[in-house]
Amino acid sequence: MKKVASVIMVGFLLLLSACSGGASGDGEGSGKSGTLKVGALYPLSGGLALLGEESFRGAELAIEEANKNGGIAGGKKIELVKGDAVDADAAQAEANRLINQENIKTIVGSYSSSIAFAASEVAERSGVLYWELGAVSDTITDRKYKYVVRTNPPASYFSKVHVDFIKEIVTKKLGKELGDIKVGLAYEDSTYGTTIADEAAKLAKKEGINVVTKQAYSAASNDLSSVVLNLKKAAPDVLIAVSYLNDAVLLARQSEELGLKVPVFVGSGGGHTMTDFEDAMGEKANGILNIDFPQYQINREATPGIEEFMALYKEKYGEDPRSGHSLTNYMGMKIVLDVMDKVGEVDPDKLKEEALKYTADPGSTVTGWGVEFDQDTGQNKLGQPYVHQWLNGELKTVWPENVAVEEPQIANK
Repeated sequence: MKKVASVIMVGFLLLLSACSGGASGDGEGSGKSGTLKVGALYPLSGGLALLGEESFRGAELAIEEANKNGGIAGGKKIELVKGDAVDADAAQAEANRLINQENIKTIVGSYSSSIAFAASEVAERSGVLYWELGAVSDTITDRKYKYVVRTNPPASYFSKVHVDFIKEIVTKKLGKELGDIKVGLAYEDSTYGTTIADEAAKLAKKEGINVVTKQAYSAASNDLSSVVLNLKKAAPDVLIAVSYLNDAVLLARQSEELGLKVPVFVGSGGGHTMTDFEDAMGEKANGILNIDFPQYQINREATPGIEEFMALYKEKYGEDPRSGHSLTNYMGMKIVLDVMDKVGEVDPDKLKEEALKYTADPGSTVTGWGVEFDQDTGQNKLGQPYVHQWLNGELKTVWPENVAVEEPQIANK
């Protein structure tokens, strides 16, 4: 009887050991079970959910496409584990949950700079690789964290395009010298708006462009009349706005109501990109320029695969993409998958080492960007925002020439 009991006990312990080993392999996302787990932190509810969800969709489509085509690293499937990061506090909490409860070793995100900043700090402390696919604040990569990589261009690149566009296009269209151009800045006061506005002001000063007013405001404000009246008093030739959707619509509507006329109005991604902005403003959106990630009325030769992406998006979600944020996150996620494919697992150090070796030529990706990561910061140096303009209800790429489908339309008033 004792002998039988001993055999049963040994068998039971062997079974426990096997189950424990399997759970460990699955939980770590090591690839031993044939599945690699990736965390995804985006604002999927709350005030940032419109573009947060749009961004998430791009990452989701890239993973579904890879799984449908047989997976990566010899047939391993990718499992996307979501976290709803509505703000910076939630980002920290969700990053901790993904890392400590879901045993995630690599995370992608996030659309919002404040969310990315908070989540990447948690990842860095935990030795987990954090990939930013859409947030723009320079501080995300300027900290030179070991476990941060960013595929999209930062805010300073947006500001540079603002100034280059004024130098090369606006001066000619308005028939003015660069030193005679007056620029106004209106921006929501989070990390996103402040970073772009401050960098634009710095670059403008360096070029001898006169910044006549800077107007910061809360994106949650329901009255921007004081901002509009201050802009009207300053009478800029160019207004650079940095807004989310609701404040972008409010700024445009109150500018119309209060008689603010600006020859050149240039948004900076965010709300001015979305089809919802054009839906809200109708014909009054026509003529508004916007510097942002690639959109869909763009030179197809410079952005190979964009039509296939749009078809995938419509098949999955039953509608056309709402902004280029999904395209940008799709492109970034494909880089993540390429790196994971080469490494074959989700070891953060191996992934980071392989990422720093990854390159792609400009014009070879769906966004038209190249890829080359800075060895110290993890920032992709070959991403570039483009200039778009709302024309007859469509957001068309107008500059630079290699991606443009129309010339920018600016009236000399």
